[in-house]
Amino acid sequence: MNIDSAFFLFCFFPLIFILYAAVPKRGFRNGLLTAAGLVFCAFGRIFDLLVLLAVAGVTFLFGLALGEGKRRRRVALTAGVVFNVLTLALFKTLERVAVTVTGGESAMLFLFAQGSPVRLAAPLGVSFFVFKCVSYLADSYKDPKAGTKSFWRFLLYVSFFPQLASGPITRFSDFAPQIDSREIDASSAANGMKRLIRGLAKKLIIAGAAGGAADAVFALSRGDLDIRLAWLGAVAYAIQLFFDFAGYSDMAIGLGEMFGFATPENFDYPYISASVTEFWRRWHISLSSWLRDYVYIPLGGSRCSKWRTAANKLAVFLLCGVWHGFGLTFLIWGLWHGVLSALEGLCDLRSRQKKAGWRAFGHVYTLLAVVIGFVMFRAETPAQGFAVMAAMFAGFRFTTAGTAALFSILNARSVTLLLLGAALSTPICRRVSQRLRGKWAQAASYLGYAALFVLCVMELAQGGFSPFIYARF
Repeated sequence: MNIDSAFFLFCFFPLIFILYAAVPKRGFRNGLLTAAGLVFCAFGRIFDLLVLLAVAGVTFLFGLALGEGKRRRRVALTAGVVFNVLTLALFKTLERVAVTVTGGESAMLFLFAQGSPVRLAAPLGVSFFVFKCVSYLADSYKDPKAGTKSFWRFLLYVSFFPQLASGPITRFSDFAPQIDSREIDASSAANGMKRLIRGLAKKLIIAGAAGGAADAVFALSRGDLDIRLAWLGAVAYAIQLFFDFAGYSDMAIGLGEMFGFATPENFDYPYISASVTEFWRRWHISLSSWLRDYVYIPLGGSRCSKWRTAANKLAVFLLCGVWHGFGLTFLIWGLWHGVLSALEGLCDLRSRQKKAGWRAFGHVYTLLAVVIGFVMFRAETPAQGFAVMAAMFAGFRFTTAGTAALFSILNARSVTLLLLGAALSTPICRRVSQRLRGKWAQAASYLGYAALFVLCVMELAQGGFSPFIYARF
């Protein structure tokens, strides 16, 4: 199930929300949300639910052992982390093997048992709930009081359906207090609904249009690529990825708010960053902070020499690449960001940007670096990624087929939505909304969101649905 699908929006979510609002008892509400998360997980495959329950159950048992003697606590932490990492690695490996064996884009590996095909693919949101479990163990090891002795509380945290498929990766220490104390009212429900609609529009309208352009470019043969098409595909994919993932985060935050839960922000206009380091403080914030707290700082962080700090950054970004997938393209993408981040530290870019002109240079350099990196992130193979990059800077051979492809991709709608996506990647709308206050502005905003929802429904009705990109990670 996807939270931008018609079934979720018009059946699953309304039913859960009506039941949730009808019964004020917190115990019932917590049980309802847990059951909703389990159904949400099992909707595609029962296998996904079994994996989630197994990971949650084993992690919870290791968490209980963290309250015992010092030696046992260390063994429990190590065993629990290794179990979760190996679980994630297993499914990432199967995902990669499936693509290699079948030659398809989707990770499907079929084993025939008694004549029936069994699909082995990564369970829904496995990367996200595994990272939740690892953070739970690490935090409970530091402070045993940070954990819980209630499996149902822990299961609600792991299976909370707004965050299940694509995060954000929340901490149990932030989530647990809200299990016992939270309220919903008309104002928070309305704000949550607005955020939900905004995220839905980002995903269906802007990311959908950008994705169509990017897919068309990346489907071209190397001989048809030129500098125009290569840059169109690279920029379109950068817009698609941001609005797809930021749209999901908005929907998760909005849904959480409607149920009384505060969810941390996951994006803060990353494309206005003036360095790769700043970009990662603004992009996928929950993953960046997770890697900082549980990998970078334990390795020594920035408390070491410059070269050791650079090595720590490189290790973190390599892990970030592997987390997204075991393919060589993701490894190269992680290495690219790791090298740039390490060089920024070695060159002390932050202090240089205090000088006139350096920050403007930083904006251009960062945007260029990020877009180039995303080309490899999107490519099916390293060869395809390097071919697109080569065309971006040396593709001056224009063919009739390439020109025809360009005009088939670009039309009034796609150009308008790509330009709109580029504009909305900046804080311009936030600044405008901050200036517009008062009852009339609020009433107009409700009408605007209602119209936006109608547009989203029309997009769904036209068959514009496509799964969230990050759901496969």
